[in-house]
Amino acid sequence: MNGLPMTVPAPGLPARVRVHEVGARDGLQNEQSAVPTPVKAEFIHRLAAAGLTTIEATSFVHPKWVPQLADAEELFPLLADVDAALPVLVPNERGLDRALALGATRIAVFGSATETFAARNLNRTVAESLAMFEPVVARAKEHRAHVRGYLSMCFGDPWEGAVPLPQVVRTAKALLDLGCDELSLGDTIGVATPGHVRALLCALNDEGVATDRIGVHFHDTYGQALSNTLAALLHGVTTVDASAGGLGGCPYAKSATGNLATEDLVWMLDGLGIETGVDLAALTATSVWMAEQLGRPSPSRTVRALSHKE
Repeated sequence: MNGLPMTVPAPGLPARVRVHEVGARDGLQNEQSAVPTPVKAEFIHRLAAAGLTTIEATSFVHPKWVPQLADAEELFPLLADVDAALPVLVPNERGLDRALALGATRIAVFGSATETFAARNLNRTVAESLAMFEPVVARAKEHRAHVRGYLSMCFGDPWEGAVPLPQVVRTAKALLDLGCDELSLGDTIGVATPGHVRALLCALNDEGVATDRIGVHFHDTYGQALSNTLAALLHGVTTVDASAGGLGGCPYAKSATGNLATEDLVWMLDGLGIETGVDLAALTATSVWMAEQLGRPSPSRTVRALSHKE
């Protein structure tokens, strides 16, 4: 085995997919202890060298809430030579100020489709969180920044259960109406299945949300992340969030397990003949290195398979 799958294209799929790498932010924010800043910087440099063109770098959230990313001001300048887009998460205007001061040109806000998660994660109602994001997005656009809107709990909520499609569509449209350039649909607790994914994408399209403004962010709690991704690709989605080595989950949703591993995604896309620009061997080596820094093996099945020594 040469470390690459046999390429067998399938009909109805996009020619190219942009992998939105979230491991350095969404992954590392879930670590029990903070990863040293130089290690984070090297991780991001290695991810870029492996061909990833969008790497979410850090979060400008108050250190009290996400202490693992308290070094944002120290880290971001170390990435000036990284040849990739480096989005950062900002929760409010103060976070935006910090990001803009360092020259960030791509920012993201993080909303919820459900009231319970909004209350627990943002300490606000859904409407209040949207009101908080409004000046953030407006000011970011004034600075010509690209703005991504994350929407969590799009398929299920651990407190509220199944989330009605119209509820998700309403909040998704509200984020776009604020001025977000793209939307990332989050299956925060990993309960989506392919039919559910297709139904939500169709419902969004029916309400005027174009597929090319949508990305997908699946968790693998029930082993459905890749099948859900394939359903989204068949619908025309070309932006997929993933985390190198399968790092991360959601610190505010205790039933959530890790993100879709970037290597598992790239293995599937390579096998389908879909271009990503990502060197799977280099990416796997990066995740093996990061696992060594963290002191535990990567949960990614592809990383384990490709790095296994007979």
